[in-house]
Amino acid sequence: MAAAATERPRRLLHGFVSPELCKELEFVHRSCGTVGYRPSVFSTTLPHLAATNCAHLILPFLPLRDRLKDTVEDLFGCEFELFVEFTGLISWCKGACIGWHSDDNKPYLRQRDFAAVCYLNSHEKDFNGGLFHFKDGEPSSIAPTAGDVVVYTADERNIHSVDEVTDGERLTLTLWFTRDSAHDEDTKLINLLSQRLLVEHIEPKPFLPLPASSSMYWLAQEKPGFDVRCARVSILGYDFFPSEGKCGTDDSPCDPVELLDGRLYLGRGDEVLDKEFVNSLHALQVVQFCCWKAAELATEREVHRAGSIRPTVLKRSNNLELLVPCDYKLGEAILGGTSRHDPNPSFSWDDLVLGIARWEEYMSELHRKLLILIPYWLSNHTLSFVDATELL
Repeated sequence: MAAAATERPRRLLHGFVSPELCKELEFVHRSCGTVGYRPSVFSTTLPHLAATNCAHLILPFLPLRDRLKDTVEDLFGCEFELFVEFTGLISWCKGACIGWHSDDNKPYLRQRDFAAVCYLNSHEKDFNGGLFHFKDGEPSSIAPTAGDVVVYTADERNIHSVDEVTDGERLTLTLWFTRDSAHDEDTKLINLLSQRLLVEHIEPKPFLPLPASSSMYWLAQEKPGFDVRCARVSILGYDFFPSEGKCGTDDSPCDPVELLDGRLYLGRGDEVLDKEFVNSLHALQVVQFCCWKAAELATEREVHRAGSIRPTVLKRSNNLELLVPCDYKLGEAILGGTSRHDPNPSFSWDDLVLGIARWEEYMSELHRKLLILIPYWLSNHTLSFVDATELL
Protein backbone atom coordinates (compact mmCIF):
# COMPACT_ATOMS: atom_id res chain seq x y z
CA MET A 1 0.00 0.00 0.00
CA ALA A 2 2.81 2.44 0.86
CA ALA A 3 4.49 1.77 -2.49
CA ALA A 4 1.24 2.42 -4.33
CA ALA A 5 0.86 5.68 -2.46
CA THR A 6 4.33 6.75 -3.59
CA GLU A 7 3.43 6.04 -7.21
CA ARG A 8 0.01 7.69 -6.97
CA PRO A 9 0.16 10.42 -4.35
CA ARG A 10 -3.38 11.54 -5.13
CA ARG A 11 -6.84 10.04 -5.75
CA LEU A 12 -10.13 11.45 -7.04
CA LEU A 13 -13.14 9.80 -5.40
CA HIS A 14 -16.49 10.30 -7.10
CA GLY A 15 -19.77 10.57 -5.17
CA PHE A 16 -18.11 10.32 -1.75
CA VAL A 17 -20.38 12.93 -0.12
CA SER A 18 -24.16 12.59 -0.32
CA PRO A 19 -26.21 15.38 -1.94
CA GLU A 20 -28.12 15.82 1.34
CA LEU A 21 -24.93 16.41 3.33
CA CYS A 22 -23.59 18.80 0.68
CA LYS A 23 -26.70 20.95 1.17
CA GLU A 24 -26.58 20.73 4.96
CA LEU A 25 -22.95 21.87 5.08
CA GLU A 26 -23.78 24.66 2.62
CA PHE A 27 -26.45 25.81 5.10
CA VAL A 28 -23.91 25.77 7.95
CA HIS A 29 -21.42 27.83 5.96
CA ARG A 30 -23.85 30.42 4.62
CA SER A 31 -25.35 30.97 8.07
CA CYS A 32 -22.13 30.99 10.13
CA GLY A 33 -19.18 31.83 7.86
CA THR A 34 -16.78 34.73 8.27
CA VAL A 35 -14.29 36.55 6.06
CA GLY A 36 -11.42 34.19 5.21
CA TYR A 37 -7.67 34.27 4.85
CA ARG A 38 -7.54 35.47 1.22
CA PRO A 39 -9.45 38.10 -0.80
CA SER A 40 -12.98 36.93 -1.69
CA VAL A 41 -12.63 33.81 0.45
CA PHE A 42 -14.98 32.94 3.36
CA SER A 43 -14.53 30.21 5.95
CA THR A 44 -16.31 28.33 8.72
CA THR A 45 -14.02 26.39 11.06
CA LEU A 46 -15.01 24.03 13.86
CA PRO A 47 -13.40 26.21 16.59
CA HIS A 48 -15.36 29.17 15.23
CA LEU A 49 -18.61 27.23 15.55
CA ALA A 50 -17.75 26.37 19.15
CA ALA A 51 -16.82 29.98 19.95
CA THR A 52 -20.12 31.38 18.61
CA ASN A 53 -22.38 29.03 20.60
CA CYS A 54 -22.93 26.88 17.50
CA ALA A 55 -20.94 23.84 18.65
CA HIS A 56 -23.98 21.66 17.92
CA LEU A 57 -23.41 22.40 14.22
CA ILE A 58 -20.16 20.43 14.42
CA LEU A 59 -22.18 17.21 14.53
CA PRO A 60 -23.06 17.02 10.78
CA PHE A 61 -19.32 17.10 9.98
CA LEU A 62 -18.31 14.14 12.10
CA PRO A 63 -19.41 11.03 10.14
CA LEU A 64 -17.80 12.40 6.97
CA ARG A 65 -14.70 13.52 8.89
CA ASP A 66 -14.25 9.97 10.25
CA ARG A 67 -14.76 8.39 6.80
CA LEU A 68 -12.23 10.74 5.22
CA LYS A 69 -9.61 9.97 7.86
CA ASP A 70 -10.10 6.21 7.43
CA THR A 71 -9.98 6.55 3.63
CA VAL A 72 -6.77 8.58 3.64
CA GLU A 73 -5.11 6.15 6.05
CA ASP A 74 -6.14 3.20 3.88
CA LEU A 75 -5.15 4.78 0.53
CA PHE A 76 -1.74 5.93 1.75
CA GLY A 77 -0.88 2.98 3.97
CA CYS A 78 -0.77 4.77 7.31
CA GLU A 79 -3.55 3.12 9.33
CA PHE A 80 -3.99 4.51 12.86
CA GLU A 81 -1.20 7.05 12.31
CA LEU A 82 -3.10 10.21 11.44
CA PHE A 83 -4.73 13.06 13.33
CA VAL A 84 -7.03 15.69 11.84
CA GLU A 85 -5.11 18.96 11.83
CA PHE A 86 -7.83 21.21 10.34
CA THR A 87 -11.47 20.96 9.31
CA GLY A 88 -13.19 23.85 7.61
CA LEU A 89 -15.76 24.94 5.07
CA ILE A 90 -14.12 27.30 2.59
CA SER A 91 -15.85 29.19 -0.20
CA TRP A 92 -14.04 30.88 -3.04
CA CYS A 93 -16.06 33.72 -4.54
CA LYS A 94 -15.62 36.05 -7.52
CA GLY A 95 -11.97 37.06 -7.85
CA ALA A 96 -10.55 34.35 -5.58
CA CYS A 97 -7.64 32.27 -6.88
CA ILE A 98 -4.28 30.85 -5.79
CA GLY A 99 -1.11 30.09 -7.74
CA TRP A 100 1.18 27.06 -7.67
CA HIS A 101 1.94 25.82 -4.15
CA SER A 102 2.05 22.76 -1.91
CA ASP A 103 -0.01 22.64 1.28
CA ASP A 104 3.07 22.37 3.51
CA ASN A 105 4.95 25.28 1.89
CA LYS A 106 5.30 27.45 5.01
CA PRO A 107 7.27 26.72 8.20
CA TYR A 108 4.06 26.80 10.23
CA LEU A 109 2.46 24.25 7.85
CA ARG A 110 5.23 21.61 7.87
CA GLN A 111 3.12 19.30 10.04
CA ARG A 112 0.63 18.71 7.22
CA ASP A 113 0.99 15.29 5.58
CA PHE A 114 -2.24 14.80 3.60
CA ALA A 115 -5.17 16.84 2.33
CA ALA A 116 -8.78 16.03 1.46
CA VAL A 117 -10.90 18.51 -0.49
CA CYS A 118 -14.62 17.71 -0.68
CA TYR A 119 -16.54 19.58 -3.36
CA LEU A 120 -19.98 20.61 -2.09
CA ASN A 121 -21.23 22.28 -5.28
CA SER A 122 -20.54 22.06 -9.00
CA HIS A 123 -18.56 23.91 -11.66
CA GLU A 124 -20.74 25.63 -14.32
CA LYS A 125 -23.86 25.02 -12.23
CA ASP A 126 -23.12 26.94 -9.03
CA PHE A 127 -20.03 28.89 -10.09
CA ASN A 128 -17.73 29.54 -13.03
CA GLY A 129 -13.95 29.35 -13.05
CA GLY A 130 -12.30 27.78 -10.00
CA LEU A 131 -10.79 24.73 -11.73
CA PHE A 132 -8.25 22.80 -9.66
CA HIS A 133 -4.91 21.92 -11.36
CA PHE A 134 -1.98 19.70 -10.39
CA LYS A 135 1.35 20.78 -11.86
CA ASP A 136 2.39 17.20 -12.70
CA GLY A 137 0.73 13.81 -13.06
CA GLU A 138 -2.87 12.70 -13.35
CA PRO A 139 -5.52 13.86 -12.93
CA SER A 140 -3.98 17.11 -14.11
CA SER A 141 -7.17 19.19 -13.81
CA ILE A 142 -10.39 18.77 -11.82
CA ALA A 143 -13.71 20.46 -12.53
CA PRO A 144 -15.41 20.41 -9.11
CA THR A 145 -18.57 18.31 -8.92
CA ALA A 146 -20.73 18.16 -5.80
CA GLY A 147 -19.96 15.00 -3.83
CA ASP A 148 -16.50 14.36 -5.28
CA VAL A 149 -13.37 14.33 -3.11
CA VAL A 150 -9.72 14.72 -4.07
CA VAL A 151 -7.13 13.41 -1.58
CA TYR A 152 -3.39 13.97 -1.97
CA THR A 153 -0.11 14.28 -0.14
CA ALA A 154 0.56 17.80 1.13
CA ASP A 155 4.16 17.89 -0.08
CA GLU A 156 5.97 18.95 -3.25
CA ARG A 157 4.67 15.90 -5.14
CA ASN A 158 1.32 17.67 -5.34
CA ILE A 159 2.00 21.27 -6.25
CA HIS A 160 -1.35 22.67 -7.35
CA SER A 161 -3.31 25.83 -8.15
CA VAL A 162 -6.90 27.06 -8.39
CA ASP A 163 -8.11 29.22 -11.27
CA GLU A 164 -9.85 32.49 -10.52
CA VAL A 165 -13.55 32.15 -9.75
CA THR A 166 -15.37 34.41 -12.19
CA ASP A 167 -18.91 34.08 -10.83
CA GLY A 168 -20.78 32.39 -7.99
CA GLU A 169 -19.49 30.69 -4.84
CA ARG A 170 -17.23 27.61 -5.01
CA LEU A 171 -17.74 25.69 -1.75
CA THR A 172 -15.50 22.97 -0.30
CA LEU A 173 -14.99 21.10 2.92
CA THR A 174 -11.22 20.94 3.39
CA LEU A 175 -9.32 18.75 5.84
CA TRP A 176 -5.61 18.40 6.50
CA PHE A 177 -4.13 15.40 8.30
CA THR A 178 -0.92 15.11 10.27
CA ARG A 179 1.16 12.42 11.94
CA ASP A 180 2.11 14.90 14.69
CA SER A 181 -0.24 14.56 17.68
CA ALA A 182 0.81 18.02 18.90
CA HIS A 183 -1.32 19.41 16.05
CA ASP A 184 -4.39 17.26 16.72
CA GLU A 185 -7.49 19.43 16.13
CA ASP A 186 -9.56 17.18 18.39
CA THR A 187 -7.57 18.09 21.51
CA LYS A 188 -8.24 21.80 21.00
CA LEU A 189 -11.90 21.28 20.20
CA ILE A 190 -12.55 19.00 23.16
CA ASN A 191 -11.03 21.62 25.47
CA LEU A 192 -13.40 24.22 24.01
CA LEU A 193 -16.38 21.92 24.33
CA SER A 194 -15.55 20.98 27.91
CA GLN A 195 -15.81 24.66 28.81
CA ARG A 196 -19.31 24.61 27.37
CA LEU A 197 -20.33 21.92 29.86
CA LEU A 198 -19.06 24.10 32.70
CA VAL A 199 -21.16 27.10 31.64
CA GLU A 200 -24.24 25.19 30.46
CA HIS A 201 -27.25 26.56 32.31
CA ILE A 202 -31.02 26.70 32.10
CA GLU A 203 -31.38 28.97 29.10
CA PRO A 204 -34.73 28.16 27.44
CA LYS A 205 -32.99 28.09 24.04
CA PRO A 206 -29.30 27.36 24.67
CA PHE A 207 -28.63 26.85 20.94
CA LEU A 208 -29.07 30.53 20.01
CA PRO A 209 -25.92 31.83 18.29
CA LEU A 210 -23.59 34.55 19.57
CA PRO A 211 -21.88 36.63 16.85
CA ALA A 212 -18.11 36.93 16.75
CA SER A 213 -16.41 40.31 16.48
CA SER A 214 -18.00 42.45 13.76
CA SER A 215 -14.62 42.72 12.03
CA MET A 216 -14.77 38.98 11.25
CA TYR A 217 -17.85 39.54 9.09
CA TRP A 218 -16.59 42.63 7.25
CA LEU A 219 -15.04 42.36 3.78
CA ALA A 220 -13.22 45.60 3.03
CA GLN A 221 -11.27 44.91 -0.13
CA GLU A 222 -13.13 47.85 -1.67
CA LYS A 223 -14.66 50.84 0.11
CA PRO A 224 -17.02 50.81 1.83
CA GLY A 225 -17.05 47.00 1.76
CA PHE A 226 -19.83 44.87 3.17
CA ASP A 227 -20.92 42.85 6.19
CA VAL A 228 -21.32 39.25 5.06
CA ARG A 229 -24.38 38.76 7.32
CA CYS A 230 -26.17 41.73 5.74
CA ALA A 231 -25.13 40.69 2.24
CA ARG A 232 -26.37 37.13 2.64
CA VAL A 233 -29.82 38.10 3.97
CA SER A 234 -30.07 40.78 1.27
CA ILE A 235 -29.35 38.28 -1.51
CA LEU A 236 -32.33 36.28 -0.22
CA GLY A 237 -34.51 39.41 -0.35
CA TYR A 238 -34.51 40.47 3.32
CA ASP A 239 -33.34 43.48 5.33
CA PHE A 240 -32.51 43.89 9.02
CA PHE A 241 -34.63 46.31 11.05
CA PRO A 242 -33.69 47.53 14.55
CA SER A 243 -35.63 46.55 17.61
CA GLU A 244 -37.83 49.32 19.00
CA GLY A 245 -35.99 51.76 21.23
CA LYS A 246 -32.56 50.84 19.83
CA CYS A 247 -32.30 53.35 17.00
CA GLY A 248 -30.55 56.07 18.99
CA THR A 249 -31.43 59.75 18.81
CA ASP A 250 -30.37 62.70 16.72
CA ASP A 251 -28.02 63.76 19.53
CA SER A 252 -26.74 60.25 20.18
CA PRO A 253 -26.99 58.15 17.01
CA CYS A 254 -26.44 54.42 17.25
CA ASP A 255 -23.78 52.42 15.44
CA PRO A 256 -25.72 50.19 13.01
CA VAL A 257 -22.91 47.61 12.93
CA GLU A 258 -23.14 47.24 16.71
CA LEU A 259 -26.91 46.82 16.42
CA LEU A 260 -26.29 43.65 14.40
CA ASP A 261 -25.18 42.01 17.66
CA GLY A 262 -28.47 42.85 19.42
CA ARG A 263 -32.16 42.22 18.98
CA LEU A 264 -33.62 43.01 15.58
CA TYR A 265 -36.33 42.18 13.05
CA LEU A 266 -36.42 40.85 9.50
CA GLY A 267 -38.20 42.77 6.78
CA ARG A 268 -39.00 42.30 3.13
CA GLY A 269 -40.05 45.23 0.99
CA ASP A 270 -42.29 47.46 3.11
CA GLU A 271 -43.22 44.69 5.55
CA VAL A 272 -41.53 43.53 8.73
CA LEU A 273 -42.23 40.25 10.46
CA ASP A 274 -43.42 40.81 14.01
CA LYS A 275 -40.84 38.43 15.42
CA GLU A 276 -37.78 39.60 17.34
CA PHE A 277 -34.50 37.76 16.73
CA VAL A 278 -31.77 37.84 19.37
CA ASN A 279 -29.14 39.05 16.85
CA SER A 280 -28.27 39.08 13.16
CA LEU A 281 -26.69 35.61 13.27
CA HIS A 282 -29.94 34.17 14.63
CA ALA A 283 -31.94 35.81 11.82
CA LEU A 284 -29.39 34.76 9.18
CA GLN A 285 -29.48 31.13 10.32
CA VAL A 286 -33.27 31.10 10.08
CA VAL A 287 -33.45 32.51 6.54
CA GLN A 288 -30.66 30.21 5.34
CA PHE A 289 -32.47 27.27 6.93
CA CYS A 290 -35.64 28.30 5.08
CA CYS A 291 -33.65 28.46 1.85
CA TRP A 292 -32.23 24.97 2.48
CA LYS A 293 -35.64 23.51 3.38
CA ALA A 294 -37.77 25.62 1.01
CA ALA A 295 -39.46 22.71 -0.76
CA GLU A 296 -40.28 20.89 2.48
CA LEU A 297 -41.66 24.03 4.13
CA ALA A 298 -43.87 24.85 1.13
CA THR A 299 -45.24 21.30 1.09
CA GLU A 300 -45.90 21.33 4.82
CA ARG A 301 -47.66 24.70 4.56
CA GLU A 302 -49.96 23.32 1.83
CA VAL A 303 -50.78 20.24 3.88
CA HIS A 304 -51.68 22.35 6.93
CA ARG A 305 -53.33 25.20 5.06
CA ALA A 306 -56.56 24.60 7.04
CA GLY A 307 -55.19 26.66 9.90
CA SER A 308 -52.92 24.67 12.19
CA ILE A 309 -50.07 27.12 11.47
CA ARG A 310 -50.24 30.25 13.57
CA PRO A 311 -51.10 33.29 11.41
CA THR A 312 -48.24 35.63 10.62
CA VAL A 313 -48.44 39.15 12.05
CA LEU A 314 -46.86 41.84 9.90
CA LYS A 315 -46.28 45.53 10.45
CA ARG A 316 -45.16 48.36 8.20
CA SER A 317 -41.45 49.17 8.14
CA ASN A 318 -41.86 52.97 8.20
CA ASN A 319 -38.38 53.34 6.69
CA LEU A 320 -36.66 52.08 9.84
CA GLU A 321 -34.27 49.82 7.91
CA LEU A 322 -30.98 49.22 9.70
CA LEU A 323 -28.68 51.34 7.54
CA VAL A 324 -25.40 49.48 7.81
CA PRO A 325 -22.72 51.13 5.60
CA CYS A 326 -22.79 48.05 3.38
CA ASP A 327 -22.12 47.98 -0.36
CA TYR A 328 -24.85 45.51 -1.31
CA LYS A 329 -23.93 45.56 -4.99
CA LEU A 330 -20.39 44.53 -4.09
CA GLY A 331 -21.81 41.78 -1.86
CA GLU A 332 -23.92 40.48 -4.74
CA ALA A 333 -20.97 40.67 -7.11
CA ILE A 334 -18.66 38.75 -4.75
CA LEU A 335 -21.10 36.22 -3.30
CA GLY A 336 -23.37 35.88 -6.32
CA GLY A 337 -27.14 36.20 -6.21
CA THR A 338 -30.05 38.11 -7.64
CA SER A 339 -31.00 41.74 -7.29
CA ARG A 340 -31.49 42.89 -3.73
CA HIS A 341 -35.21 43.68 -4.10
CA ASP A 342 -36.01 41.28 -6.92
CA PRO A 343 -39.58 40.08 -6.25
CA ASN A 344 -40.00 36.41 -5.43
CA PRO A 345 -43.51 35.31 -6.42
CA SER A 346 -43.23 32.10 -4.42
CA PHE A 347 -42.33 33.87 -1.16
CA SER A 348 -44.68 33.43 1.80
CA TRP A 349 -44.28 34.81 5.31
CA ASP A 350 -46.02 31.64 6.47
CA ASP A 351 -43.03 29.66 5.22
CA LEU A 352 -40.69 31.83 7.29
CA VAL A 353 -42.84 31.48 10.41
CA LEU A 354 -42.94 27.72 9.91
CA GLY A 355 -39.21 27.77 9.19
CA ILE A 356 -38.50 29.45 12.54
CA ALA A 357 -40.24 26.56 14.31
CA ARG A 358 -38.46 23.90 12.26
CA TRP A 359 -35.09 25.64 12.70
CA GLU A 360 -35.59 25.56 16.47
CA GLU A 361 -36.44 21.85 16.35
CA TYR A 362 -33.36 21.11 14.23
CA MET A 363 -31.01 23.10 16.48
CA SER A 364 -32.56 21.79 19.70
CA GLU A 365 -32.09 18.18 18.61
CA LEU A 366 -28.45 18.77 17.64
CA HIS A 367 -27.83 20.54 20.95
CA ARG A 368 -29.40 17.65 22.89
CA LYS A 369 -27.10 15.16 21.14
CA LEU A 370 -24.07 17.38 21.71
CA LEU A 371 -24.57 17.39 25.48
CA ILE A 372 -24.73 13.57 25.44
CA LEU A 373 -21.58 13.27 23.33
CA ILE A 374 -19.26 15.72 25.07
CA PRO A 375 -18.57 13.48 28.12
CA TYR A 376 -17.86 10.57 25.75
CA TRP A 377 -15.38 12.68 23.78
CA LEU A 378 -13.73 13.84 26.99
CA SER A 379 -13.20 10.29 28.20
CA ASN A 380 -11.97 9.02 24.81
CA HIS A 381 -9.90 12.09 23.85
CA THR A 382 -11.22 12.04 20.30
CA LEU A 383 -14.02 13.81 18.44
CA SER A 384 -15.50 10.83 16.63
CA PHE A 385 -19.04 10.16 15.49
CA VAL A 386 -21.14 8.01 17.81
CA ASP A 387 -24.89 7.48 17.79
CA ALA A 388 -25.97 9.50 20.82
CA THR A 389 -28.81 7.07 21.59
CA GLU A 390 -26.23 4.35 22.29
CA LEU A 391 -24.79 6.43 25.14
CA LEU A 392 -28.06 6.89 27.03
